[in-house]
Amino acid sequence: MSTEEMNVKGKPLFGKDNNPSNILPQKLTLESKIKFRCHPGVRCFTACCGGIKIILTPYDILMLTRRLDIPAHEFLQQYTLPTYLEKTDMPGVMLKLREDDNKCPFVTPAGCTVYTDRPTACRYYPVGMADFHEGGTRDGKGNEVKGEDDKFYFVVKEDHCKGFEEDKEWTIGEWRADQGVDVRDEMNKEWLRLVMRRKSFGLQATLSEQAKRMFFMASTDLAHFRRFIFESSFLDTYEMDEEILAKIKEDDIELMHFSFKYLAATLFGVANIKIKEEKVKAKIEQIKQRQDESVLQSIREYEELKAETARQKAESPIK
Repeated sequence: MSTEEMNVKGKPLFGKDNNPSNILPQKLTLESKIKFRCHPGVRCFTACCGGIKIILTPYDILMLTRRLDIPAHEFLQQYTLPTYLEKTDMPGVMLKLREDDNKCPFVTPAGCTVYTDRPTACRYYPVGMADFHEGGTRDGKGNEVKGEDDKFYFVVKEDHCKGFEEDKEWTIGEWRADQGVDVRDEMNKEWLRLVMRRKSFGLQATLSEQAKRMFFMASTDLAHFRRFIFESSFLDTYEMDEEILAKIKEDDIELMHFSFKYLAATLFGVANIKIKEEKVKAKIEQIKQRQDESVLQSIREYEELKAETARQKAESPIK
């Protein structure tokens, strides 16, 4: 994917820019109350479904491909565009808006045609969440530390949205439960941590093209990732529990969560998947052999240089 194709590098993971003028300056808890309701009778109904960049998580893609009953590669081609995630070089996808009206391909005047399986970004509005531990907290040795999440919630209030004029009152917790956000948060959690961890490294570090391809494949096409596990040298390289293998062979959710573990191990060196001992020994031997060959090559080059110097000296008319 070219830089031009990844056409929204730096856009927030769940769509809209964090415009401070639209964010109410108040930290909220799950018990905080808001007045909001969105339904076909509200004047701005579906207005928020256009002119927006909806980044899709792996779970979003899985749910939508099930809903549409199409394979992931077909869904990606028909309904998405490539993008970068959170000002990093991690490749992802966003929904491709219709050309005629710049709206979500699944929205109609009557509402969302995939509502029960709508993307995570659509479920959050108008309540946002800040989580300062998304990238993982680490100790002085670089090991991840498990601690209490430092979270708070906030409300995004835009001028066009008339949902705030409705009389329905919720707590933040009730709104999130009603929108299915808690389920999505749990499903997206480890993937988001990968993205946030990569973001924390800054622009001084870059992913290899192979790493980018692996991240994109595992994040967008579980069928392809499953073939990678069972039809490549993967099982010859890694120690895998038979029970886990049986699950990921049949269960897409289990496979998705395993893909996050695999990406954490391969991209960031998290020790959660063990390489077979014989593979480690073979790799060490391979490295040693390359080093030995390098030393021998250096000796050969030195001897050739010494011989050439002696030859030139013998042929020189100056004694």
